[in-house]
Amino acid sequence: MKYLAFAAGVLSASAVFAETPELTVYTYDSFVSEWGPGPVIEKAFEETCGCDLKLVGAGDGAALLARVRLEGARSQADVVLGLDTNLTAAAKATGLFAPHSVSADFDLPLDWSDETFVPYDWGYFAFVHNAGLDAPDSFRALADSDLGIVIQDPRSSTPGLGLLMWVKTAYGDDAADIWAGLADNIVTVTKGWSEAYGLFLEGEADMVLSYTTSPAYHVIAEGDDGKAAAMFEEGHYLQIEVAGRLAASDQPELADAFLRFMVSDAFQAAIPTTNWMYPAVTPEGGLPDGFAGLARPAKALLVAPERAAQVRDAALAEWLDALSR
Repeated sequence: MKYLAFAAGVLSASAVFAETPELTVYTYDSFVSEWGPGPVIEKAFEETCGCDLKLVGAGDGAALLARVRLEGARSQADVVLGLDTNLTAAAKATGLFAPHSVSADFDLPLDWSDETFVPYDWGYFAFVHNAGLDAPDSFRALADSDLGIVIQDPRSSTPGLGLLMWVKTAYGDDAADIWAGLADNIVTVTKGWSEAYGLFLEGEADMVLSYTTSPAYHVIAEGDDGKAAAMFEEGHYLQIEVAGRLAASDQPELADAFLRFMVSDAFQAAIPTTNWMYPAVTPEGGLPDGFAGLARPAKALLVAPERAAQVRDAALAEWLDALSR
């Protein structure tokens, strides 16, 4: 009898487990790290959805689109989180993403009206350095210096791609000359942001491609005000990170619920101190104190999503040519 009761209990528990829906979200590695937003977001969403949220790290941001393209309609992902406006047009062109019905009072530097992708955070690319460094104030000044920089590969990383777009947008036909000058400054090119920032913290380079918000991490999490973002006179390229639902998802309602949750206060309040970016919707409590003193670019640069592919191809060719010499 005890065995029968035990077996019945196991079967009952298995049935409950089998009925628990699972939502799979592809995202970038730093998002799912123990210090990233992933653990907080997973716990908060599961408390509301009665589901199992599975966050899958798939490299850096630009690698997400490559993986989804490869998997196609057979992808296990329901949601892809971590693309940006440099990739949204290319993502839509795959036909793999479905429209959303999310509305929110977005607090972005521009009006948002994308029917496929929902923004969750934003920031400006910048080179981060130790305080006290005589930091350059332009790409030309950086190229003329002896400073070593770590950057990310634009073929796998959204910050790496953002850097290409930044240089191309700021310099146009002169972008190739800028890269030729910067080639000697590049210590190494990493696949993703985490590796690059880690090398900078280990002292392997003077500066690292990151965000104007990165110093806030050191202030808030470490009580260290020894990091700064160099302000460039050309302006700084804007990144808006987004998520979208795959049309082939077998959990469309749950995926839509996640996108709605993404713009809620529970999600947005976690962004500043876990992803170290500006939230797409201002949390009820506002931004943490460590964000108050952050430098803001005088000029924001951005290529419209529809033109991004054309600009990206030209910029990538110039970058590859400069680094191959």
